[in-house]
Amino acid sequence: MRIGTMLLTVILLVLLGASAWFAYDGLTVGDETPVSNHAYIAMGLGIFFSLLIGVGLMVLLFYSSRRGYDEPPKLIDENKDPLE
Repeated sequence: MRIGTMLLTVILLVLLGASAWFAYDGLTVGDETPVSNHAYIAMGLGIFFSLLIGVGLMVLLFYSSRRGYDEPPKLIDENKDPLE
C-alpha cells in the first residue's frame, strides 16, 4: 500500500472515531434538558423535506435514464436521408 492511501485511511478513521465520540457525548448529556414541542416539529419537518427532496431527485435520475435523456448528443445532418 502506498503512503498516501495509508494516510488517507488513517485520517478517515480518526474522523469516524471523532464523530462517534461526539455523537455518544451528545446523546449521554442527560435527561434534564427539556425539548419543546416546537423543536420536535421542526426536526420532523426537516427530516420529511430532506427525504422528499432526496427521493424526488432519485426519481428524476431514474426517469431521465429510462427515457434516454442521458444519451450522448448525436449530430443530425440536414442533407442526409433520415431513412438511411
